[in-house]
Amino acid sequence: MRTVTLCALLVTASASYSQTTSSPSVQPKLTFDVASIRPSSPTQHGHQDIAAHADSYTATYLPVKMMIAFMYRIPARQIVGGPSWLQDDRYDVQAKADKKYSVDDLDTMYQNLLVDRFHLRYHIETKEENIYALTIDNSGSKLKISNQPPNYDLPINFSGLGVMTGTRVPMSYFCWMLGQLLQGDERPVVDMTGLTGLYDFRLSFLPTGLPQEEFDQLPPEARDRPSLFEAIKDQLGLKLTARKGPVQYFVIDHIDRPTEN
Repeated sequence: MRTVTLCALLVTASASYSQTTSSPSVQPKLTFDVASIRPSSPTQHGHQDIAAHADSYTATYLPVKMMIAFMYRIPARQIVGGPSWLQDDRYDVQAKADKKYSVDDLDTMYQNLLVDRFHLRYHIETKEENIYALTIDNSGSKLKISNQPPNYDLPINFSGLGVMTGTRVPMSYFCWMLGQLLQGDERPVVDMTGLTGLYDFRLSFLPTGLPQEEFDQLPPEARDRPSLFEAIKDQLGLKLTARKGPVQYFVIDHIDRPTEN
């Protein structure tokens, strides 16, 4: 299941030169082949979900605000403006592409769906506020550059409580995932590592805030795991530091309920 670039469209221009300069070619806008958006059933209370597959996205009982948070990889608390139905109305979405795409391309398609069907317009504002800065520890980074071929899987997956496996993970995605795990602290995680590659790693930690009965059911080896902060330092050679830093806000200028299918 998944969770953002901060642009609504992907447009790439390239020019080739010989004796004369050719006209730039524009990459077509990434869109789903078919997309259905329907209000969730009034009796459909409880479980909400969003999931990416190699060629599609599905969302169940999901408010539009959470769609925006996931697709643009920004905490919901940093989305401001817009009508109250943004959080109150729930929708089921089934969107299918014409072939398999990367997670980033599927996210871009969903962003374009929000623009085309909900008429979303927004801008980004940056403020100096409380953050967690992700930096390289004094011991040095232990991350390994990925040699895995490109694939259609999510960069980060969990195999049990507090066991994270990353494949071809950019730091921007890792920071977003850490922010999801630390939502209760209300500090976004900002990448200050300077690491620009794609990385493979495994991270094992004891999640914070577990109810006592859930903690008691963990096997002994899981109870002895380090905290997320300690695991990042000892296993990855990185560190999280609480400080002031740039916090981006997604400001909604305009949005409508979705157009008909």
